[in-house]
This record gives sequence, C-alpha cells and structure tokens, in this order.
Amino acid sequence: MTKAKSVIVAMSGGVDSSVAAGLLHEAGYEVTGVFMCMGTAAKEGTSHPGCCSPEDAQDVKAVASRLGIPLHVLNFQNELDEIIDYFVNEYRHGRTPNPCILCNTRLKFGKLFNYAELAGIEYVATGHYAQIKEMDGAMRLHRGVDPTKDQSYALFGIEYEKLEQIVLPNGQYRKEQIRAFAREMKLPVHDKAESQEICFVPENDYARFVAERAPEIAKPGKVINRQGDELGDHSGIYQYTIGQRKGLGIALGDPAYVVELDAATNTVVLGSRDELMQKHLRAMEMNWLGPLETIPRTSFEADIQIRYNHRGAKGIVKPIYEENDVARTIEVEFLQPAAAITPGQAAVIYQDDVLLGGGWIDSAQ
Repeated sequence: MTKAKSVIVAMSGGVDSSVAAGLLHEAGYEVTGVFMCMGTAAKEGTSHPGCCSPEDAQDVKAVASRLGIPLHVLNFQNELDEIIDYFVNEYRHGRTPNPCILCNTRLKFGKLFNYAELAGIEYVATGHYAQIKEMDGAMRLHRGVDPTKDQSYALFGIEYEKLEQIVLPNGQYRKEQIRAFAREMKLPVHDKAESQEICFVPENDYARFVAERAPEIAKPGKVINRQGDELGDHSGIYQYTIGQRKGLGIALGDPAYVVELDAATNTVVLGSRDELMQKHLRAMEMNWLGPLETIPRTSFEADIQIRYNHRGAKGIVKPIYEENDVARTIEVEFLQPAAAITPGQAAVIYQDDVLLGGGWIDSAQ
C-alpha cells in the first residue's frame, strides 16, 4: 500500500486556506494544518494586532475539527517584526512597500518550509490563487485560472528550487467555485468576508501606524510641481504614494497626481496625467523562477506587472548580468508609457501566464 503524501497547509481562518486544506484532504493527502500566530497573542507587550485574531484562531480550530486534521500553532512574531521594520523603513525612503510579498517569501514559503522539514512533511500548501505546472521537464509558476483573483504576482520571491514541494490547489478554480466547495464541505467559514487590509495595521490606518514607529518622518514639507513652483504644504511624505489623486488638499483646477516623492528634500511633487506616464524602470534583487538555462541572456519582450492590481504591460526586458554571471538587475522599456511606476513595488515578468521572475522597482523615468 502506497503511503499518502504529507502536506502542511498554512491556515489563516479564511475561506481560501480552509478550502485548500479540504481539497488536499479529499485528494488523499495526509494534511497537517498550521496557524501562523503573528499578533499580540504571540508576544506579550506588542502593540500591533497581527493577523491571528481570536476570531481567526477559533475559525481555524473549527475548520480543522470539521476536516479531522491535526492543527499546530507556530509563533512567527519575531519574523513579522522584521517585516514591519521593512515596511516602515521603505516609507522613510519615500518608497511604497509591499509587505505581503515579503510575508509569502520569508514566512509562508520560508520559515514554514523549515518547520515542514523538521516535522518530516513533504509538501507545503497555501490557499493562493496561482498554479505550479510542469513545463519542458521543469516546474514553473503560472497565473491562477481566475484572472480577478490571480495572486502569482505576490509569489515571485519564492526560491525556484522549492516549487517542486509546493501545492496550490486553489489556482485551478474560480473564487465562486471555492465558496461552493466550502459550502459542500460544510466548513464554518464558507460565508466569511475577505480581508483586503494589511494584517498588522490597525483599522488599515497605515499613516498613523508609520508615524507612531517613525515619528522623525512625520514632519512638514513642500508640495511642488515639476517646475519647482510651490503649491502648498504636506505633513509627511509617507502619507502619499505615486499616482495618488485624492486627498491631496490642493486645488489646482486641473486633475493633479503625485508623480514623485523625494525623501532627501522631504518634497511631494505633483503633475498631470501625462507626467505620471513613464516608459522606463529599473528593478533590483531579481528572483528568477526557472532553471538557470532558461533565464534570458539578452533583451526580450514580455508582459510586466508593476503592482498587484495591474493587468501588465508589454515591454522589452534587459537583464543586466554581473561578474558572478547572475542577472539581479533588469531594465524595462515599455512599448507604451505605463502609469504610476512606483519605487518599492515589484516588477514581475510574464510570458503568457508563466511567471519568469520579478524584482523590486528602484527607479522610473
């Protein structure tokens, strides 16, 4: 008799991860649920809530009980503290961070792998809407079937070698199907609302959160245009992001957008829609999700996604190789100007629905 494959499932108490555990259980996997505790329950004296509320903890326990699978709670508080430090530091430098990508890279597909190895468990699974499929004899990360829910963008940082040990059961389904599965499985979270907020930011008030941890950047400065004319004042550049139009507090007659944040001069630069459009970006710390021989040596055309809810835009990608023969930097020239290219966000490269790799946007022009 063949032994069942063992898998550890990161369970948050939401419908997606709960159904992922249920689907794998029905498929014959030996499933172990893990609740990654990263809030005040994990470390007494912290002031942020994290993403393991008492309600989420109860929901996870109820789902595990319903499925009849073991459940473990892991303390990832220290790791979350590191992500919060990154989050605040990016705002210090006038950049817009994406902490969810780091959480996926360092925790769900980082520390959780270490735990699985110690526990002798073969695979790691989550409820992400993305797919891992074999292509030309190698495992590759693909977009999820549901284009409105695809989460592959946020997974670009996974180490390529780990793809063979990752299972993403939700990627081949649409959200409404996942909800239907939850009802069929009689999971108590089948109608639970989704959370779109940053898990460690109370009431989604990131400006207050950043100001409390970095009061030195909560200082007034000037709002100017591209010509250097003063348009008004601001109370901290961390309250703005590239492409922002609402809440500027300045009436110019014509629509105005944030087109640049200069941390060195503590200046917010406003401009027109045309000034928001850019054709070039440079991305650093590239991670390639394919065998070494598949990484392009010369410039190539691809779709480049520059933020989570961006559809992607065609461009020419130029990998820049270093002395160690690794392309950790890319330059992109878009075929048509792209709006709101934002330093601190990720530039992720696709060909068709295959994710080739991604890196952190350093600059745009």
